[in-house]
This record gives sequence, structure tokens and C-alpha cells, in this order.
Amino acid sequence: MPRPIEIVEVGPRDGLQNDPTLLETSVKVEFIERLIAAGVKRMEAASFVHPKLVPAMADSDAVMQSVPRNKGVTYIGLALNERGLRRAIDEQCDEINFVMVASAGFGLKNQNATPEDTADLLERIAILAHDAGIPLSATISVAFGDPFEGEVPVENLTMLAARAQAAGACEIALGDTIGVANPWDVTARIAAVRDAAPKARLRMHFHNTRNTALANVYAAIEAGVDVIDASAGGIGGCPFAPKATGNVATEDVVYMLERAGYATGIDLDAMIKTALWLEETALKHPIQSMLAKAGGFPGSNT
Repeated sequence: MPRPIEIVEVGPRDGLQNDPTLLETSVKVEFIERLIAAGVKRMEAASFVHPKLVPAMADSDAVMQSVPRNKGVTYIGLALNERGLRRAIDEQCDEINFVMVASAGFGLKNQNATPEDTADLLERIAILAHDAGIPLSATISVAFGDPFEGEVPVENLTMLAARAQAAGACEIALGDTIGVANPWDVTARIAAVRDAAPKARLRMHFHNTRNTALANVYAAIEAGVDVIDASAGGIGGCPFAPKATGNVATEDVVYMLERAGYATGIDLDAMIKTALWLEETALKHPIQSMLAKAGGFPGSNT
């Protein structure tokens, strides 16, 4: 049997949060439905942040009230504080992803918190998710570099990972928020975080800002990571990080992995069509995906 790799689709949240096109709730729900039809089983669907700070996520409550349920799909809600976590619980998210930050420069601009502040907060509010019976994961943002302070010490990651595990996070994601990671650093930081939080499942979140995302996905898979974030069309970016362009494209990741013999459960043809729908109908601007331009392997259905 081929080794399965879980793709966590982040297009409806990280993909749309910084896009110049603000979509209606109904269009966001159609996007989610198209992703489900393409085989997505786990996705970031909403971000419970202040609407004035991230206007694209202002309708997250309405989105969660409209998404298809009972289809075997896990909907993740993002939270940066107690209010956001409570909203995610109220809107019946299947999973809550709390954002920690690996460096003070970005942390103070993104969520007005230092790394230690985010760890302290998670420890205080994790009980809310546990009491609600909702799985809690933690994403460590700017895990490979800070747009304002530059290098991020590995020790920051290991501290946050250990505290996230102690707080009951069942999964820890390392986020390359500004797209500066390289494959060798990916391998080293995965090993360090594993040592610090051996019980937590690892997930990787790469942006393709400097054209290294697929190489970093390869390094993560080789290091034994089985969960990869990706965004349809390669859309996305962070409102609080200068020049932090899109996520690695879901269809590009699926193509690479399935050509290598891994199983993703994603219909590549349907994902390419979803990316083209984003470009031509929903967002109405060019997307970054290579597969949307080139198609799949010659002679295949895509």
C-alpha cells in the first residue's frame, strides 16, 4: 500500500485572508463544496479574528453555519485568543487551531504577543477546547524566519512545542509564514521539535514566496511528516507580513506526491478545475499554481 499523506486544505482561510477580492459568503461555501468534491477531508474553513484586522474573515461565523455537514469532512477554525476560541466552539468547528508565534517582532504586529505570551495564553484557555471535546492543534507561525527580526532561534520552537504538547495540543504545525525555509533547515527543525514534543503529530505549512515550498515539502516527507498544508491555486498570504505571498498550491503538491507513489486521496483533475474556477470566476485574477497552467502528466486525464 502507498504511504498516505494527509493534505490539509487551507484555501478557505489562509488562502482568502489576504486576497484583494472579498468573496461573498455563498461563494466561499461554493469553494468549500468544490474542495470536498475534489476529495478534501480536512480543511481550514474559518478564522475567528477581529473583522477590522482581517476583513476577509469577517463572515467566518456565517461560513461555519453554512458549510455542508455529515460528509466526513473536518472543519478547522483558527483562533488567536480566548474570544476567538470561544467563537470557534460556538460555531461547532470540528477542530480548533491556536496560533503561537516563534518571534516577538512578528508576534507583536500580528497578535500583540510575544512567544511566551502565546504559550501562556494557550495554557490558560486550552481547557475550553478540552471541555468542549474539540481536538486542539497549535500552529507555530514564523517558525523559519521573522520579517522584522530575521533569524528565529530553534530554541524558540522547542519551547513552544513542549508547552503546546503539555497544554494538550494533539498536533503541532510549523508555519513558514514568510516563505524563507530551505530543505535542510526543515529537516533540522523537525528533528528538534520532535525531541521537544514527541507525543504530538507534526504538520508543515509552507509558503512559496521564494520558490522553495515543494522542496520543503519533499524534505518534510523524507523526515517522516505525514500532514502537509496546501492551498488551492497557491492563493494566500499574511496581512501582517510584508511580501508574504501565497501558500504552496494544493494541486502542485498532489501532483508531486502522487507521481512519487504517495496517496493523497485528492482528485487532481477536480483540484485543477477548482483552481481555475478561483482564477476565472471567484477571484478574477491570476493564481500562482503551476498545475493550473500546465495540467497533469501528459496522456493522463489531467
